[in-house]
Amino acid sequence: MNAVELVEVGPRDGLQNEKSLISTEAKIRLIDSLSEAGFGLIEATSFVSPKWVPQLADAAEVMAGITRHPDSDYIVLTPNQRGLAGALTAQVDEVAVFGAATEGFSQHNINCSVRESLDRFRPVVAEALAASIRVRGYISVVVHCPYEGTVAPESVLTLAEDLLAMGCYEISLGDTTGQGTKDTICTLLDLLCAHLPGDKLAGHFHDTNHQAIANVKHALGYGLKRFDSAIGGLGGCPYAPGAKGNVNTLALHDALEQVGWQTGLNRDKLISAEQVVTDMGLNRKDNG
Repeated sequence: MNAVELVEVGPRDGLQNEKSLISTEAKIRLIDSLSEAGFGLIEATSFVSPKWVPQLADAAEVMAGITRHPDSDYIVLTPNQRGLAGALTAQVDEVAVFGAATEGFSQHNINCSVRESLDRFRPVVAEALAASIRVRGYISVVVHCPYEGTVAPESVLTLAEDLLAMGCYEISLGDTTGQGTKDTICTLLDLLCAHLPGDKLAGHFHDTNHQAIANVKHALGYGLKRFDSAIGGLGGCPYAPGAKGNVNTLALHDALEQVGWQTGLNRDKLISAEQVVTDMGLNRKDNG
């Protein structure tokens, strides 16, 4: 069987950019519906300052309220040690640190240089690993930056190597602006996969130009078997103007299964989860 895993990022990456505050109860209902669909990893929320991401100010309440499925792990974003403390109290399964491939995006997104971000992440990763919590690394703007334009693949490789050396078990490669094409994605993966094993890399493609599913298929050819997606095509980024949501989970599931890949997800339950998003007034069906 050709197995591929989808990591559901809708509850965190998908909701963080929504202007209208979504109730804690609705977030819990969404995560529970995704757990029932069979995801092995769900990005549930982020322990960040509500000053910067007010939509996720209820992270502790969300984690306390969800029904944890025995086959699902729940990952949260923890940009600093204060965030990690909250995540540990919430008894999460994994945490994530989030860097950027360019100085411009790093400054706009987390208000520090790329090097300073790594210095911030080191104690977070060390403390998480000491608590037996796995750490996933994310790299934003891997092919295009809204502030600097085309991104050099070498800068992505350097950051990926630093995050792996720090202790991250996997690097999620974010096409944050959704500008990736066959040429840019393959050029990036030509370099990365010459130095890193494909099972240490995951794809995270936004669908601004409707190339996300095609880019997943390109990445499969390089040995990547894990891809982030968002139910209902949720997403966007406050620091990437014009970027649309993540690739739609149901659309990606269907596209992969049509060409012989198995996600292990329950399609009927995915449809139910999409209905939860629709009931929230947020479905972005065109993203995928």
